[in-house]
Amino acid sequence: MKIRTALLATACAFALSACGGDDASPTADPAATPSTAPAETSPAQTPPATTDAAPGDMAPADTAPADSADAAPQDATASAGGACEVEIEGNDAMQFNTKSITIPSSCDDFTITLVHTGTMPVAAMGHNVVITESGDMQGVNADGMAAGLEQGYVKPDDDRVIAKTELIGGGETSSVTFSTSNLEAGGDYKFFCSFPGHAALMNGSVIVE
Repeated sequence: MKIRTALLATACAFALSACGGDDASPTADPAATPSTAPAETSPAQTPPATTDAAPGDMAPADTAPADSADAAPQDATASAGGACEVEIEGNDAMQFNTKSITIPSSCDDFTITLVHTGTMPVAAMGHNVVITESGDMQGVNADGMAAGLEQGYVKPDDDRVIAKTELIGGGETSSVTFSTSNLEAGGDYKFFCSFPGHAALMNGSVIVE
């Protein structure tokens, strides 16, 4: 009887041992454990720089338009302010430095000053300024060549000649002042050098305003 009791007790002990899993500590659910990995963060978006000025206030400095009077090229043939005089240069390359002379209608007299900027003597590269009506230029020039160097290549007392300077060589200057009373506004006039062969290159218009 004691042996049987001991066996039953042993059997119960084994049974309890087999059912004792209920007392074990529960295993932590991996899904329930919060992740410790740092969360990925997107790069910060840098807002574009802004200014307080309105678009209309952003005009660059010193953008005012240039004065039209300063920007316009000056007429090389008329003195500023309508002065009744002009200076012309001639050189050893058979050139005047201008192609027109402007005479203001307000001038009773007008003065032309010729400056020879070259170095060659008058017999080799002489220059003068002769003014005629355009239609008379060719005849006056031809008659002047016949008159010769002593006459400055201008026929003496030629009524077709409105005005003329002396024939000069390099480094010399000559001026002539003449009345404008016989000149008509809008008339067709020419100036030229009467030295043989020069008129083809050294000529221009005389404009009476």
